Amino acid sequence: MAIQVIAFDADDTLWVNEPFFREAEEKFCSLLEDFMPVHSILKELYHTEISNLTLYGYGIKGFMLSMIETAMRISNQQMPISLVEKVIQIGQEMLEKPVDLLPGVEEVLQNLNGDYRMVLATKGDLVDQERKLRKSGLEKYFHHIEIMSEKRVEDFEKLIRHLDVDPQHFVMLGNSLKSDILPVLELGGHAIHIPFHTTWIHEQVHHEVKHERFASVENIQLAAALIRKM
Repeated sequence: MAIQVIAFDADDTLWVNEPFFREAEEKFCSLLEDFMPVHSILKELYHTEISNLTLYGYGIKGFMLSMIETAMRISNQQMPISLVEKVIQIGQEMLEKPVDLLPGVEEVLQNLNGDYRMVLATKGDLVDQERKLRKSGLEKYFHHIEIMSEKRVEDFEKLIRHLDVDPQHFVMLGNSLKSDILPVLELGGHAIHIPFHTTWIHEQVHHEVKHERFASVENIQLAAALIRKM
């Protein structure tokens, strides 16, 4: 029952992403600390982001719009235009961040290349994800690239059908239990969790995952070694 297709999440699995959002949140809070305590600002921002997911999807652009909307609400529509400009600047700085590969990523892709079909399966803004992939220099390793608006069971089902592979020969590697692991297990595929040190609250799962086709490892090198034994 050998693995034929390996799918990799991108953000915080192949390269650093979430810390940039935490850094941006800190800057955002510093702009609005005269209006509200930091913990309340973060709560308001998260509420806005979740409310806007169906409109904007995931990614920095939607985050920028949510910051502006939150700031307007917190300031009771009294936020000066200069503050709006600073919020936009925070988002633009995020979009210009370098792509920092996580340790061992390229070595693992080189090692697995040719023995498996390798797929990038990530969610977020199309333009931003394409930019990061291009900057990463990793595009050459992937047989197929799928940038998804969501990672639900039906989204993975569509991907697996497109790849013409049986789920039992498919494995997903990612840092999010909610988005990368649970949907694939439900479809009958294999999944390997590679935890990242920070996870957006919307992606957190608070129950232990136990499954015969599931494993959790400390780094991507251990994940690759595990796949070779499947």
